Amino acid sequence: MHKNIYLILAALACGASACAAPLADWPHITSAVRTDAHLEARVKEIVGAMTLAQKVGQMTQPEIKTATPDDVRRYYLGSVLNGGGSWPAMNKHAAPADWVALADQYYDASMATDMRLKVPVIWGIDAIHGNSNVVGATQFPHNIGLGAAHNARLVGKMGAAVAKAVRATGIHWVFAPTLAVVRDARWGRTYESFSQDPAVVNAYAGAYVRGLQGKLGSDASVIATAKHFMGDGATDQGKDQGNALATRSQMINVHGQGYYSALAAGAQTVMVSYNSWHDKAGGIDYGKLHGSKAMITEALKQKMGFDGFVVSDWNGIAQVPGCSNASCPQAINAGIDMVMVPDDWKAFIANTIGQVESGVIPMARIDDAVTRIVRVNSCANPWSY
Repeated sequence: MHKNIYLILAALACGASACAAPLADWPHITSAVRTDAHLEARVKEIVGAMTLAQKVGQMTQPEIKTATPDDVRRYYLGSVLNGGGSWPAMNKHAAPADWVALADQYYDASMATDMRLKVPVIWGIDAIHGNSNVVGATQFPHNIGLGAAHNARLVGKMGAAVAKAVRATGIHWVFAPTLAVVRDARWGRTYESFSQDPAVVNAYAGAYVRGLQGKLGSDASVIATAKHFMGDGATDQGKDQGNALATRSQMINVHGQGYYSALAAGAQTVMVSYNSWHDKAGGIDYGKLHGSKAMITEALKQKMGFDGFVVSDWNGIAQVPGCSNASCPQAINAGIDMVMVPDDWKAFIANTIGQVESGVIPMARIDDAVTRIVRVNSCANPWSY
């Protein structure tokens, strides 16, 4: 009798399919976006032609409030972003044509640098469930509502619609999907999680990425971002940006599930999470994820095989002990490739150049970061390569 009860409970926990054996380590993921030998040679040529200042500029992402198109030209900025309170000319009611005009100005500036081989700037935006910064854009439900629908195919169609809406404003990169597996309802951002069930997050992540990215380089495609890596939904007592007390097995088998399908679908960027991770059972304190080489380089890039680029969250590097908004060699050495520095980006560039020149940051790490950025950029701007 007791055995039958346990079998029933196990079946309910696993769903319709049989339970897979738990993963013992981070799995290697084969991306749908395959390596191209011709492109790799071209990327190597482009990176090899850059000065140190140009490389660090490519790794820097300021906010459009503080970086003009001419700043893109002068400082070789690889990316710009706009937060929820920024619009062209700071006009909340800016028309799509105004967004396109500003995007064109940034692009033209990136093509007017004195770099021997030009690299187009790429603009990133929070269009999580619609191009919400643009007045009149279609909005879809938050992730929690999408998860409740239990329809991954529909989420893929939504992603394709969001991609078209974003590209219509001249922008190529979306900071979505969020792949948190919420574990405590006290977390104030539970609505950003598709589900507490990692299987649902896994199913949705790949579908969402395929919808957003479509045929990379087409007029209906944007670069997707798997975020926030990792454990943002696992923090102790649900404290936002707090400390995840998950075991290594829980992080791999629960909180990693969305990343496996997102990376397999070809997600080209990954955004690091604000939270910390302390695996008490394993006796390992990974600290703030923005400074964790074990997670960013060893787990994500080496074991999972991710060859896109890793971006920090808004001033996320400042939460690493000993760092500030304008300086964090630990984050770069940990494996962050592009640093989101909304306001203090000029000081960040100067500090990072000095840290490379003094040997605190190895040149090889800079070259790896820029190689990844240019590689992904080619997916958004294939005609430029």
